[in-house]
Parts: sequence; C-alpha cells; structure tokens
Amino acid sequence: MSDRKYERIETPESLISTLREMLGDRLSTAAAVLEQHGKDESWHEASPPDAVVFATSTEEVAEVVKLCAAHEVPIVPFGTGSSLEGHVAALRGGICIDLSRMDAIIEVNEADLDCRVQAGVTREQLNEHLRDTGLFFPIDPGANASIGGMTATRASGTNAVRYGTMRENVLSLTVVTPDGKIIKTANRARKSSAGYDLTRLFVGSEGTLGVITEIGLKLYGIPEAMSAAVCAFPTVDAAVDTVILTIQAGIPVARIEFLDELQVRAVNNYSKLDHKEAPTLFFEFHGTEAGVKEQAEFVQSVAEEYGAEEFQWATRQEDRNKLWAARHKAYYASLQLEPGKAGMPTDVCVPISRLAEAISETRADCDASPLTCTIIGHVGDGNFHTLILLDPEDPAQMEEANRLHRRMVERALKLGGTCTGEHGIGYGKLDFMVTEHGEDTIALMRAIKAAIDPKGLMNPGKLIPGL
Repeated sequence: MSDRKYERIETPESLISTLREMLGDRLSTAAAVLEQHGKDESWHEASPPDAVVFATSTEEVAEVVKLCAAHEVPIVPFGTGSSLEGHVAALRGGICIDLSRMDAIIEVNEADLDCRVQAGVTREQLNEHLRDTGLFFPIDPGANASIGGMTATRASGTNAVRYGTMRENVLSLTVVTPDGKIIKTANRARKSSAGYDLTRLFVGSEGTLGVITEIGLKLYGIPEAMSAAVCAFPTVDAAVDTVILTIQAGIPVARIEFLDELQVRAVNNYSKLDHKEAPTLFFEFHGTEAGVKEQAEFVQSVAEEYGAEEFQWATRQEDRNKLWAARHKAYYASLQLEPGKAGMPTDVCVPISRLAEAISETRADCDASPLTCTIIGHVGDGNFHTLILLDPEDPAQMEEANRLHRRMVERALKLGGTCTGEHGIGYGKLDFMVTEHGEDTIALMRAIKAAIDPKGLMNPGKLIPGL
C-alpha cells in the first residue's frame, strides 16, 4: 500500500447548509454514516467524507457537483462499498455522493438484447428483474455490487472467460462531469466510429473523471443448458495446464475457477462441503444440451490426461447455486482459517501461457512465509487472487504481507501481465502504476485527468499517481 499522506480540504459549513436545505434528511453528517462511506471491503484504512449525499436523480447529482465545484470541494462517488483497493476513501475529505437510491431499471429492450439502468441498480437486482424475459446480465464479481461501481472499476468475475468484462458489456453511459454538466457517451447501437470512445474512457476511471449515473448494458439469452463440475488435481501445475489447453483449444467454457488446497479446506469448513483438499477447478458450461455435453467431455478428457480425479457434476440449478455460492463466499471462508485476523486481498493477471508459472511461484512464496495465504482465481483469463491473513496492527506482519504483495505484482509484470486484473487501483496499488505503464503513459493519463477535471476534485488520490 502507498504510504502517501493527503491533506484534507476543509468543507465550508455554508456548503453543508446549502446541501441540507436542498436535500433535507438525504444529507447526512452522522459519524456512523461517514465512517461507513469512508471504507470499502478491504483492509485499507478508512478515511470518511465530511458529508454524505443520497442522490435520487442525475439532475440532482449535477446540482451537487456544481455546488462542490464552486466551493472547490472534493467529490467521491459511492455504490455499495464492495471495492477492494480503497476506492471510496475520502482521502482529502469532501462530499460523498451515494448513488444507492438511484436504483431504477429504466428500460429493457428484449429484441435488441440491451437495457439501461441507474447506477445504484445491483447485479442481483437486475437479473431478478430480467428473470422472466429469458435474458440475463453475466458479469459476476462475487459481491452484489452496483452496476455503477462495477462500471467505474471495470469489474469482471467468474464469467469473464466467456462473456468478457464490464469493458465489453457497457454500451453507453450518462455521466455528470466535474463542472456539473450531464453528458451521454453513446447511443444504443452495438458499434460506432463517431469520435473518441468516451464510453471506454469512463469505464474503469474509478470516479476520477465524473459521476456515472446511468449505464446501457448488453444482455444475453439464458442458455438452454448449464452444467457445473468440480475436479481435483494432483498438483497446481496439472490444474493450470488443464485450463491452458482448454482455452487454447477454443472451448467456450463459461467459468473456470481455481482453488488451491488451503482454499478448498476453507470452503469445505465454511460452506459444509466435502471436496478433496487438493488443487481444484470449478467449471461451468453454457449452451445447447449437445454443446454442453461436447464441451464437458472434451474438458474431462483433458483433465484426465493431467491426472485429475473423477468429475463431480452439478446439473440441477440448486446444486449449481450451492457450488457457486460456496465459491463466492471464499473470502469469508478464508478469514475463518484464523479468526480475528484481517484479510489483504490482491489480484494480478498474466498471459494464459504463463499462468502455471505465476501461480506456482506465488504459492511457493506463500508457503515460505509465516503468514497464511490462500489462492483462488478466474484462471480462464489468467487472473488469480491471493488473500493474505494478518494482524494489521502488527508492523512485522504488515511488512511481510506487503512484501508478498510486491513479489506477486513484480512477477506478474515480468511475465507480461498487470498489477490488477479486476480489483482496480484505488489508492492501494498506486505504487505499481509507473512500473507497469512507464512515465510517458502516466503523463498522458495525468493530461486527460487535468483536461476533464482541472481542479482535481473527482475522487482525488486514486488511480493516477501524483494527483
């Protein structure tokens, strides 16, 4: 984690009073509310805002932003607070704009396989709404995150190997810019060559360029057939080599999740399962009955070549739900390995051909460390995560955890990868940005930021070092 210290900017009482007149009880300065909005799900230190605004419309967000800009007060957008790199910490104070009450599903265009939602809609809420249409939204980061937050952090998750990330699935955005203007980045067409791709500029911008208030999304037909399987392997390399060959063969697997031996033990204990404690892959196949059968048979034959044990199949929806619920609770399962400890979650992503090397060397580092570490990953696209258990009040443990983190990132960069596949930068990974991108690229990012947000008010201290 960066050890930079940020000077807080005083929020004038006159601004608080104006916002309270405009919003009534949807403006809060209660200590508990401020604390909640200054910390995400990660181990990073909380930094509360000076006030929280609960917005209900794009126009209202624009009015709040205009007032903040006039007083040169920082603005931090907030969705559900499920991010993992300190994205929502109000490092310089200011006003937090909570978008959770902007939870309307504006339109669903079934014939065109798209929809438009407000930023506070969560992925579970959207899929519940779509259930009777035969459509679904596939991006699944695990947490029931807001669509706005998922867009701002360029989220992905377990389905990314088949359906892509938020970058591939956002069609258009409505954004409030730092001066309070409302812009729309695109229309509903699936492709366009008209001007700069502003949609992709804001996807992954982590609230540093504006407040995303509405999102146009691609939707997909619910597959005719789905089947899931669990398979244990003799070694980490055997499991990962199975993944590599499956991807290289062009098999359209929907999900391929890797759990190391310790993570399987944690999941078994927490979710009352009985999987063998060994390097394990969770698979899911989508398609027609015949297509799913063909995919599954191919992957099973590949896995057996690498010494895998018999597949445990889950074809009923309730069995698949149980399996993936256990996978999504892996973070909490890991914390129970050492009750009372905090978790430092981090992720990297490498080219698929270097995945076995990256995971094996990371596992060796973890085994040599006095700290307990689990490894889990969306390995179908080269992305994996380590959760390091530690006492954040113990300087020696913090130093060791940061050392493991640095080693993991340095290895990923050496192998042609990235310091984060999906968690994002926030302020937790700022120190790796120059190493990954180079000074000239970071200078261009700073120029873009300065052009759009010249006063530096949008989520300061995040994403781009030196701002």
